[in-house]
Amino acid sequence: MSIHFNHTIVACHDATASARFWADMLGLEIGAQYGPFLPVTVDNGVTFDFALDSPVVGEIPTMHYAFLVSEEDFDAGFARIQELGLRYWADPHGQHEGEINHNDGGRGVYFRDPNGHALEFLTVPYGGWPES
Repeated sequence: MSIHFNHTIVACHDATASARFWADMLGLEIGAQYGPFLPVTVDNGVTFDFALDSPVVGEIPTMHYAFLVSEEDFDAGFARIQELGLRYWADPHGQHEGEINHNDGGRGVYFRDPNGHALEFLTVPYGGWPES
């Protein structure tokens, strides 16, 4: 059996604004509307779907979404964080604001999307790259 993560629906107040934020931060495009969803698809084919017809009312529980990115994509994403004046942290608990981390010999940063979701860019997976 082969199991692959395929998609998830991201809770949001405004699907268009949320999809645009994620696409901009990730250096991607919003895909064609599929049913009631706007998809943002990452390189391994996983889609993050933003529902157009059922915006969340009230507080949205914080979810964590981590993206393993190249060094170049980290630089571009971190530049967008700084250009937008977003708060960012080196850790998931928000104790090291205005810093990035260097875990496992890479770089990582945490920031929030407009709905309060915790987004993370990291250049090396937790535990480091597997040995060949």
